[in-house]
Amino acid sequence: MWEDLFVGAWHSIVYGAVGIGLMAAGFMLVDMLTPGKLRELIWIQRNSNAALLLSANQLGIAVIVFTAILTSYDEFSKGLASTVLFGLLGIVLMGLAFLVLDMLTPGKLGDIICEDQPHPAARVSAASHFGVALIVAACIA
Repeated sequence: MWEDLFVGAWHSIVYGAVGIGLMAAGFMLVDMLTPGKLRELIWIQRNSNAALLLSANQLGIAVIVFTAILTSYDEFSKGLASTVLFGLLGIVLMGLAFLVLDMLTPGKLGDIICEDQPHPAARVSAASHFGVALIVAACIA
């Protein structure tokens, strides 16, 4: 019984670390897609557009990791590998969705996201990020 508890706790720690790592990678993706430093935009300038996009990205990655863990393989190493794989795939696809949306719309989406005033394009971009995450999560399940 104790062994099962400790193994489960260890798996939680490892999956948690992987999830945090993937969310950090998602942060870096949004930081690369937007001009300036995301840390400054959100925490110093209080930019709501950038915060909305990052929030959608982080929630999307969490949905992907959650689904990957929930539907995980019985073998821990395979489950962990699939979580990393699908998490990275989701991040890449979110970045691709941002670039496609940028090509389809007027102006530079990154610049629009960095504007001080709330902009509807930020909501569309955030929905695109989260939508891609839901698609990846559905593919996992």
